[in-house]
Amino acid sequence: MCRGIIGKKIGMTCVFSPDGDYVPVTIVKAGSCIVVQKKTLQKDGYNALQIGFEEKKVVKVNKPMVGHFKKSGGICYRYLREFGVDDPDKYEVGQTINTEMFKIGQLVDVSGIIKGRGFAGVIKRHGFHGGGKTHGSHSHRVPGSIGCSAWPAKVIKGKKMPGHYGNTRQTVRNLQIVDIREKDNLILLKGSVPGSKTGLLEIKKRKFLE
Repeated sequence: MCRGIIGKKIGMTCVFSPDGDYVPVTIVKAGSCIVVQKKTLQKDGYNALQIGFEEKKVVKVNKPMVGHFKKSGGICYRYLREFGVDDPDKYEVGQTINTEMFKIGQLVDVSGIIKGRGFAGVIKRHGFHGGGKTHGSHSHRVPGSIGCSAWPAKVIKGKKMPGHYGNTRQTVRNLQIVDIREKDNLILLKGSVPGSKTGLLEIKKRKFLE
């Protein structure tokens, strides 16, 4: 069984459980994904499937990739990702992978690119409390002293300081699948996931769970 699928974040809403509990969920459109290439242990050194998501115009794809996509039916895809698989022989190039691989109540890991926030200070970037607001304080949002006195007389590498914040890959683990709408290829995940609306996501099964 393939261990993951590509999806897109649609947005957030809420649903009510059978017990009447209010559950915030993120709606993800997962699939349809197409098997573009099979990686085998004998040829590539590992077992995996390369799957494509979201069609792309041929004129926007270079010739080597057009030739690569011809093996799976000739349709070009905007996104390509690899997911591990136990037995690649159970899949055929050009086969469609949908949400049938998941089930309600299952735990998954979701990876995506978080929102970019540009250059940020230590309060926004690292959650510093900041300095005093009164009594003549001039240190409201500055990081404060960063040195190490006479020895080693330098700033230690990795010090929390202002800098670029966001636009990095992040994984949220153990998100529960609340509901699956197979007809529309929608998965409802409990809680929030990385990234903004229409952001690309990788949904993977939890290791050692099944």
